[in-house]
Amino acid sequence: MSYRLPFKTGKLRCEVIPVTRVRQNCSLVWCDETLRAAVVDPGPDLAPILQAISDCGVEVERLLITHSHPDHAGGAAELAELLQVPIEGPHSAEQSEINRMLALAEQHDFADTRLLEPDRWLADGDSVLLGRCALRVIHCPGHTPGHVVYFEPDSRIAFVGDILFRGTIGATSGHLNHLELLRSIRLKLFPLGDDVTFVPGHGQLSSFGEERLINASVSDLAAEEYEHLLLEPHSSR
Repeated sequence: MSYRLPFKTGKLRCEVIPVTRVRQNCSLVWCDETLRAAVVDPGPDLAPILQAISDCGVEVERLLITHSHPDHAGGAAELAELLQVPIEGPHSAEQSEINRMLALAEQHDFADTRLLEPDRWLADGDSVLLGRCALRVIHCPGHTPGHVVYFEPDSRIAFVGDILFRGTIGATSGHLNHLELLRSIRLKLFPLGDDVTFVPGHGQLSSFGEERLINASVSDLAAEEYEHLLLEPHSSR
């Protein structure tokens, strides 16, 4: 069952649409003045996404991808073809993950997955316009190399994919990737403000301020033990 976010500020509106058996949080976002819209992370379960587009009466102009895992991007190729719109994102560092996307889909039984082929790679600091709203692109590696987050400053909302969840963080493979993920959260996301609400890739919404208090991996208290590691020189992708 999809649900509408209750915004207090800004022009951005959002319908969160959990899709597939893993309840991945696909989001339909739009400018409430122009009804220009985008779909963030269309998994391979298009019926509820198409229903939400129809119910909300918006005009989808593009698809936005946080990262290439099948539950997040497996429906992008088919939806782009149906709506005749481009696919934008993630960051070009994601190509290695895209190369293994169909194998992952088979392994995890996402049968309707089609290969992700972005029309536009996105870089840190890019903007994506939706009518009179502008989503800021933030490259946040760690869970995958090319993972990006979409942040709309006026409405104080971020779409974070599988970087951060309520009470926990995304999966990583290896120590260096884990440090990258911590850097992405502590040094790129949390400075956006405690009041920022985020839509995670799965599960309940939360805020950066809440996670700074209660998240066992990235709270201010937990970070006291590793914050010095995040500030050490490291290679960016």
